[in-house]
Amino acid sequence: MRVASEFYIDSIPSKESYPWLLKKHYARRIPSISYAFGLYNKFDLLVGICTYGRPIAHSLIKNAFGGDYQEEFLELNRLVVNDGLPKNTLSYFVSQSLKILPKPKVIVSYADSSQNHHGYIYQATNWVYTGLSAEFKDYMIKGYEHLHSASIMDKVGRSDSNGHLNKVELLKKKYGEENIYMVDRPRKHRYFFFIGDKKEKKDMLNKLKYKICPYPKGNNKKYDASYRPNTQVKLF
Repeated sequence: MRVASEFYIDSIPSKESYPWLLKKHYARRIPSISYAFGLYNKFDLLVGICTYGRPIAHSLIKNAFGGDYQEEFLELNRLVVNDGLPKNTLSYFVSQSLKILPKPKVIVSYADSSQNHHGYIYQATNWVYTGLSAEFKDYMIKGYEHLHSASIMDKVGRSDSNGHLNKVELLKKKYGEENIYMVDRPRKHRYFFFIGDKKEKKDMLNKLKYKICPYPKGNNKKYDASYRPNTQVKLF
């Protein structure tokens, strides 16, 4: 069965992806979204979503290409589909969404090693693998372990007008210093994809500051994605 004859993709409003992100994706968090795409079956039912947004890793944007392409950076930050779809549906979804994005663009995405993910979908669609993300520690709050570290920082604001907001001190003041602790951030497999004409893609590859590594292999662990959002039909 040809996947392209059974499915198609289209842009969707960001809010249409929220039930999928909050209840179906393992992160349970809405990221920055600049572009959202839906995967539809031949009956015009939404069976998956893919979102792209501005990466939160500002140092990555600034340094990955020696200061170039900072305005062209996007992160493929969420990809989730219903269970039981045919083989190669995910790779079709990703490859088609990349074709719709404006050019030129540098796309980064991650596979979470703590979830035993290796990024096979990126390998199948010919992304460049650059190893694991750097070691890092995140602040956590006792009793809020279910929250992503970025969500914890959101509780005291992302920044102020002068850029001098000391989030850690505000966390301690709000929740008590004894309730704030640090944990190792799970390292993630980091992939890049280049969108542009032949000259642009060659320039991106030449300026990439990360070493290109062999694709990682291993047994993937599936997380529970059994939640089914309310049936959403494409309206014409």
